Amino acid sequence: EGLPAKRELKKMLPLALMFFCILFNYTVLCDTKDVLVVTSGGAEVIPFLKTYVTLPAAIGFTVVYSNMVNSMSSSKVFFTILAGFTAFFGSFAALVYPNIGLLHPTASAAWLASHLPAGFAPIIAMFKYWTFGVFYVFAQLWGSVVVSLLFWGFANEVCSVAEAKRWYPLFGMLANVALIFSGQFVKQVSRMRGNLAAGVDPWGFSLKILMSAVVVMAGVVMGTYRHMQKNVLTDPECVPASMERKTKKKKGPKMSMGESMKYLAKSSYIRNLAFLVIAYGMSINIVEVTWKGKLKEAFPNANDYSHFMGSFSSATGAVTLTMMVVGRWILNRFGWGVASLVTPAMLGITGIGFFSLILFKDFFAPITASLGVSPLMMAVLVGAVQNILSKASKYSLFDPCKETAYIPLDQEMRTKGKAAIDVIGNPLGKSGGSFIQQLAIVAFGSLSASTPALGTVLFGIIALWVKASRDLAVEFEEKAGAMAKAEAEEPNPEPATGATASS
Repeated sequence: EGLPAKRELKKMLPLALMFFCILFNYTVLCDTKDVLVVTSGGAEVIPFLKTYVTLPAAIGFTVVYSNMVNSMSSSKVFFTILAGFTAFFGSFAALVYPNIGLLHPTASAAWLASHLPAGFAPIIAMFKYWTFGVFYVFAQLWGSVVVSLLFWGFANEVCSVAEAKRWYPLFGMLANVALIFSGQFVKQVSRMRGNLAAGVDPWGFSLKILMSAVVVMAGVVMGTYRHMQKNVLTDPECVPASMERKTKKKKGPKMSMGESMKYLAKSSYIRNLAFLVIAYGMSINIVEVTWKGKLKEAFPNANDYSHFMGSFSSATGAVTLTMMVVGRWILNRFGWGVASLVTPAMLGITGIGFFSLILFKDFFAPITASLGVSPLMMAVLVGAVQNILSKASKYSLFDPCKETAYIPLDQEMRTKGKAAIDVIGNPLGKSGGSFIQQLAIVAFGSLSASTPALGTVLFGIIALWVKASRDLAVEFEEKAGAMAKAEAEEPNPEPATGATASS
């Protein structure tokens, strides 16, 4: 029947608080990285950063992480990684940004710009604003490392499949309160800039407040994780014997990174799961970069851009909250297979609307004029709706489905498979989307001229994504069934005296 309600809450509420704080930071960092990069070097820099900086950084991190897992306890790995991220974001606002005049090679970049063809502009901008590029990479890695690897890895170790189906959609629901809250926080900080004394750098002031909030929230996550290690995971009613073995099964010969990759590559389950993550990254990237280019045209000022991104984050949170209720019902009523198909369907349907508006803008011009909106602002708003709906379906269904799929796996596959899929697969998908865009721009001459080709590629990726989801659903139900059967056959550590005896 499941764990007693109080015991379940004892485990789930701290997990929800951790997720709230981590996602609050993720939203603040995403909005901040976009402001730094887009208003300095332009949206054109993003595909280059994702392909040539973020992806190599993710691969490097995965190698380091694999070694850390082999030589350190999971709690040490958690604290070491989170402390490293926190130190970077705190020092960026306090030390790096105030000294960008010294750190950015402005004269060298100007010389390169005068001697190289115009096509090198994004690469020169990456070189000129290199500190912003490093911040962008760390902010991207917060999503794949802290959200996907540390939080979900920990949750998957201490939850059963039944608990995951019941609670994971609700985690997202609570976490999306953080999305609304952090979006409003970013907007409030943007408004505070108007009251500053003359001579104070408004964006530098904002950055200090935003990064202080990130540091505080990271501290709350570490404190909550420590509380769970000491008070929750030591309670046998919160972590039954079957799950305890799942978390402790770490002894035995350790696989090297190369051996782990060979082991993972043999599994069709891992391959299908990886394709889901890569397909999402490629699909969202193909539409997102085009949208961010339009966004910069509409809001060239860093303050205005940041204000719009705050509204966008709050709207994403509000829509996702509604989707969470529906998502939980879909997952429990129709099962994993149907739930996993909602996100590709949403991306496909909203993608048709977004690409139609760009491709047939002359057809839509009289409609936008009658609404009193410029074609540019209409493209920004439709792109925002497309992003909001896609991200809402990702948070409410794609993420819970993906994380639930890890639970029936063995320790090696779950730990290293998750690292490979979430840390490399995420940026691989995004840089894959960026690479497709770069090829299309070279072939067709511009991003707008290549839109029909990009639309065709997008729908091809979504079709393959649907096939991988359907194949994975069959394997997942088999593994989850076998795991439930094994748990049912175990002697049940039921006596209520067990908890009192051990305390």
